[in-house]
Amino acid sequence: MAVAAAAVLVLVLLSFSGPLCPRLLSASPSPSPPEPVALTLLACATEKGAVCLDGTPPGYHLQRGSGSGSRSWLIHLEGGAWCSTVERCSDRRMTVLGSSDFMKPIQFDGSGILDSDQNLNPDFYNWNKVYVRYCDGASFSGDAEGRAQDGSILHFRGLRIYEAVIDELMEKGLASATQAFLVGCSAGGLATLLHCDDFSARFPQEASVKCLADAGFFLDARDISGERSFRSAFDGVVQLQNVRKVLPKNCLANKDPTECFFPAELTKSIHTPVFILNSAYDSSQIRYILAPNSSDPNKLWLSCKDNIKNCNSIQTQVLHGFRNAMVNDMKVAQVKEDWGMFIDSCFTHCQAHYGISWNSPISPRLGNKTIAEAVGDWYTGRRQIVKYNDCEYPCNPTCSSLLPTPP
Repeated sequence: MAVAAAAVLVLVLLSFSGPLCPRLLSASPSPSPPEPVALTLLACATEKGAVCLDGTPPGYHLQRGSGSGSRSWLIHLEGGAWCSTVERCSDRRMTVLGSSDFMKPIQFDGSGILDSDQNLNPDFYNWNKVYVRYCDGASFSGDAEGRAQDGSILHFRGLRIYEAVIDELMEKGLASATQAFLVGCSAGGLATLLHCDDFSARFPQEASVKCLADAGFFLDARDISGERSFRSAFDGVVQLQNVRKVLPKNCLANKDPTECFFPAELTKSIHTPVFILNSAYDSSQIRYILAPNSSDPNKLWLSCKDNIKNCNSIQTQVLHGFRNAMVNDMKVAQVKEDWGMFIDSCFTHCQAHYGISWNSPISPRLGNKTIAEAVGDWYTGRRQIVKYNDCEYPCNPTCSSLLPTPP
């Protein structure tokens, strides 16, 4: 998509999830195409300083629920990497990931967990569904200002955007929800972990409130050259955009703020039930954490990063080590009884909001369950324990080469 292509130009050697999800990835076409959902801008949010990088108002797409889902809400936080320097954030202002001016021509038409087709999304199809656009560059968590080289102000107001959107949605019916589900992909998945407990605290105890982090479990790992290049990039985000307000206080008391920004630490402090959906061979993490271009000057990993099937035996062993590190970091989630997990071994990134991954004839399966079935079992309580952890690549025959691997 043109929007996704523009966004790629400003990624900071980090993961990417396209801002919109094409419905052509659904398992089968809907009986009739659903009506696209227009963008809603929070014009009043500018008074609170809740603005995109360029100062334009943030936005979201709201599709109203019906019937049994009229008091159930699913809030999806969009992903799209981060910007860790003034220069990169300044460039990002000229894209859909930094300005709502570039969002205005776009209408939203959800798929996967956002689909309105009961056959494709049986547990959430008729819920109120909200797709929150991402335009701050720090996982909806920053609260600061900067100045671009041209003298203009850069607004690092992700936290205010999150709060303003949720506040407005509460007025539109979210406050009376009997079920509420905070979901996010990639940088939005990290945002889900950062805000999960705050989101839950807004509802009465009798409401069922849970969170799902899709492809948001980023590792604080060394790359193939032995450097922690991804930590350096995250440190830039943390310092530049001032994300301390959303970090766990008990973590900050003992660790560096950047370390507290990583999911391995965040999950230790979250009390709300969370479902962790991730590939242990996440295509974006392999490209930008394990083998970034800076660590591979001779481009020996170029073909492997493009397609895991091209990896040689030595590279495959390195990938297995990365997978083992991820599984080890997820032990906290593994022991929490009310948490769920679906950790497959497919070479992909973000799976819940793509129909082909979520629930289709070629969806990844663990325990003979699609992702949609596993998440639905967990959220509704149809199964008491929903924790699936795949074996090493290439053991899973349901991992299709057609699964999305965003750039």
